[in-house]
Amino acid sequence: MKAVRTVTGRVAILDRPNVDTDQIIPKQFLKRIEPTGYGDVLFFDWRYDETGQPRPGFALNDPAFAGAKVLLAGRNFGCGSSREHAAWALSDYGFDVVIAPSFGDIFRTNAGKTGLVAIVLRDDEVKALMESVDLDRGSDVTVDLEACTVTAPDGRVIGFEFDESTRFRLLRGLDDIDLTLEHEDEIEMYEAMHPSPLDTGAL
Repeated sequence: MKAVRTVTGRVAILDRPNVDTDQIIPKQFLKRIEPTGYGDVLFFDWRYDETGQPRPGFALNDPAFAGAKVLLAGRNFGCGSSREHAAWALSDYGFDVVIAPSFGDIFRTNAGKTGLVAIVLRDDEVKALMESVDLDRGSDVTVDLEACTVTAPDGRVIGFEFDESTRFRLLRGLDDIDLTLEHEDEIEMYEAMHPSPLDTGAL
C-alpha cells in the first residue's frame, strides 16, 4: 500500500447522495480477487450507455474532471454492501481522496485499509468546495493528511478530523500485514516463550 501524505490534483464532482457500492462497482465485475483492473468499470452503469459509449452527462466523462485525484461526493457515499472492490475501483481509476459529508461505515473502513483517504466535512463545506470548482476548465485542490487540511481552489484552508489509527497507516503505507510485521520481534519472542505442542512433541 502506498503512503499518502499530501495529494494535489484535479478534483471531480459527483453531487449525488446515497451512492452505494453496487453503483460504484456493479456485481458483474466482482469475479476477480486482485485489487487492480477496475478503473475502467468504475461507475459503469452511469458512465457508459447500452452500447458501451461514454455518457456525455456523467461527471467522470467531463473533460474538466479528467485525471482527477480527488472526488467530491454527496452524503452517505459508499453505503450498501461491504465489498472491498468499491475502494479498489476508486483507487485504480486514480482517486487518492474522497471527500463527502458522510460515508457508509464499512466503505470508510475498507478505504483506509486499501490506501484511499475518505474525509468527512460538513455538508455546507462540501457544497462550498463544489461551488469553488471551475466547471469549464477544472480546478485543483490540495489535501494534507499530515496537517489534516484541505486547500480549496479559491485558497481557503479547511481543517478536518481523521481517525488517528487510520491516519497512521495511511501516512506510512501500512496494510494489515505490514501492521502485524511492525511487531515481528514481539511475535517471535512470544512464540519462543510459548512453543507449539507440535514443536515440543506433545502431540
